[in-house]
Amino acid sequence: MSTALSEKPRRVTTHTLQEMKTRGEKIAMLTAYDYSIAKILDRAGIDVLLVGDSASNVMAGYETTIPITLDEMIYYASAVVRAIERSLVVVDLPFGSYQGNSKEALNSAIRIMKETGAHAVKLEGGREIVESVSRILSAGIPVMGHLGLTPQSIHKFGTYVVRAKDDAEAKKLVDDAHLIAEAGCFALVLEKIPAALGAKVAGELKIPVIGIGAGRHVDGQVLVLHDMLGITQDFSPRFLRRYHNLYQEITGAVTKYIDDVKNADFPNEKEQY
Repeated sequence: MSTALSEKPRRVTTHTLQEMKTRGEKIAMLTAYDYSIAKILDRAGIDVLLVGDSASNVMAGYETTIPITLDEMIYYASAVVRAIERSLVVVDLPFGSYQGNSKEALNSAIRIMKETGAHAVKLEGGREIVESVSRILSAGIPVMGHLGLTPQSIHKFGTYVVRAKDDAEAKKLVDDAHLIAEAGCFALVLEKIPAALGAKVAGELKIPVIGIGAGRHVDGQVLVLHDMLGITQDFSPRFLRRYHNLYQEITGAVTKYIDDVKNADFPNEKEQY
């Protein structure tokens, strides 16, 4: 085996992402929740794997991200971390594990880092979480921010519509973006906001800005894996591009398996001992 093939791939770090922004290279980010899929994504060359609280929806079947617990996030993140050799792994702090209590936020972040081996945590919110961000950073734990549509606040907003369309909310978002960047966040996710606003924030901040429904002029993109692979079928926002229809593929394979079993075609002579 050649040296090039035997060498482990270079790890993606928070510094790597900053270098990518500086040279204009886009950052590719996807969600992951289990070992087998995370291994595929890592070997495919994904830059960042987000163990998102979207696991509440696509893995556990809840309507919102609110019910998922810190213990459950640690379980999913541990599986993902065991699979990767290259990607940066970021883990969402779930609802109730950091809001309004910076000491609780630090304790939650420490648990994630110690019990999963992940590389960073992500928090939703702006000015109201700056104290928690600072406290987590004081322990040497990298933090990614998240502004715009923040799903953990769905009962506050009451809807998943595009955020920051009016001037007042747009100004607050820009101010919050600067605040959390100045607090020390290494990157920022912007969700479901006007493309022009996404471009403005990415242009003003030195840290990488990763969009999900924030237009093309940010520093990278993130999608929920189950959505982009077409496993989920009842979620079709404008920003989602489906790269496959695994729902149809899996249904077809399972239907064929059922038929083969019912017709005694599986196993055949070559598939038994």
